[in-house]
Amino acid sequence: MPGAGLAPESPRWLALRRLARRCGQCRCAGLLLAGLLLLPAAAVYPQAAATGPAASASQPGLQAEAAAPYSVQEFDWQDARRQRAVPVRLYWPAVASVQHKVPLIVFSHGIGGTRRGYSYLGQFWASQGYASLHLQHVGSDRAVWTGNILGAVNRLQAAAQDSEALARVHDLRFALDQMLDGPLAEQIDRQRLIAAGHSYGANTTLLAVGARLERGGQLIDLRDPRLKAAIVISAPPFYGESSTGQILGAIEVPSLHITATDDIIRVPGYYSPASDRLAVFEATGGAAKTLAVFEGGSHNIFSDRGNSGGAGLNAQVKLATQALSMAFLGSVFDGDAQGLGQWAQRFGGLLARTSIAAQH
Repeated sequence: MPGAGLAPESPRWLALRRLARRCGQCRCAGLLLAGLLLLPAAAVYPQAAATGPAASASQPGLQAEAAAPYSVQEFDWQDARRQRAVPVRLYWPAVASVQHKVPLIVFSHGIGGTRRGYSYLGQFWASQGYASLHLQHVGSDRAVWTGNILGAVNRLQAAAQDSEALARVHDLRFALDQMLDGPLAEQIDRQRLIAAGHSYGANTTLLAVGARLERGGQLIDLRDPRLKAAIVISAPPFYGESSTGQILGAIEVPSLHITATDDIIRVPGYYSPASDRLAVFEATGGAAKTLAVFEGGSHNIFSDRGNSGGAGLNAQVKLATQALSMAFLGSVFDGDAQGLGQWAQRFGGLLARTSIAAQH
C-alpha cells in the first residue's frame, strides 16, 4: 500500500494485490474496516515507555501541556468462557484512588495492531487523569502479518469474518468486566466509561455503544449500557451492509468522530474514500455528536506512525487529537460548553470542517 512503506510492484506488493483479489467478496465489516497496516507490527507500533511523569509520545511536541505521572502495566487475560486470550496494556494515572476515582477509556486497535499501539493517546489520557486500557484482539492483531505471505490470505479472511468482528466487541466487554471486578475497581468512576478505537477498532466501538447488525432476520445488538461515550477515529462503513443508517441510528451516547480529508483506505481490490467517514458520522444516532475533519492527513495519521500524512502535519494532528478528546469528554461529563469551541479556535488552521453539537 503506498504510504505504508511498500514499493509498488515489489514482490510483497504484488502478492498482496493477488491476496486482495481473492478476499474481495468478504461480506463482513472486518477487512475493509481495517485501515490495513501492511508493515510488520513491530515497525508500526513502537514500544511505549514503561512509566513516566511526562513520558514522551511518538513525536516531539506531543504532551506539551503539563502532565501528571502515570504507570503502564500489561496483563495477559484469558476469557475462559470463550477460550480466547485478551492481552491488554493499561495506562494508569497516579492520581487514582478510592477518594479520587478516574474515568476509564477502553481502546480498540485497527487490524494488524497490538495493545502497544496508539501509545500517544494512552500516555496522554493517563497524564490527564484518565485510565486508558488498550486491547489486543488476537483474531485480528499482528499475527495477521506473521509467517508466509501466501498464508495471509487465510489470516485476512479469518480477520474479516463476522465471528471476529463480533468477538472484538466481546473482548471489549470482557476487559471492562475485568477492570470493574478487579483490584482497581474501587478507583474507577463507573459513570465515566468510554469506548474508543481507530479504523476496525472504531467499528468495534460503534457496535459496543449500540450499532446493530441484522443476520438471518435477527438483530445482533451488542450494546454495553455501561459505556457513556464513544471516540470514533477513521471509521469506515460496514461494508456489505445495505443501510448504514439502520446500523448506526440506534446509537444514543455522545460520540466524537475524527477523520481527515485524505483519510482514504487504499487496499488492492478495495477502496474507501474519505467521504465514507463522513457518512458514518451522519448516520450515527444521537444529537450529541461532534465531528472534526483535519485538512490533508491520511488514514494512518492517527496511528503511532510518525510520518503518515507528512511528519510536520502528523505531529500537529496528534496534538490536536489529544486536545480534542479532552475537550469532548469535558463537554460530556463536566458540562464544559466552551471547551470544544475553544479547541476549534486553537486548531482552526488544521481543520477542513467541524460540527459541534451541544452536549446534554
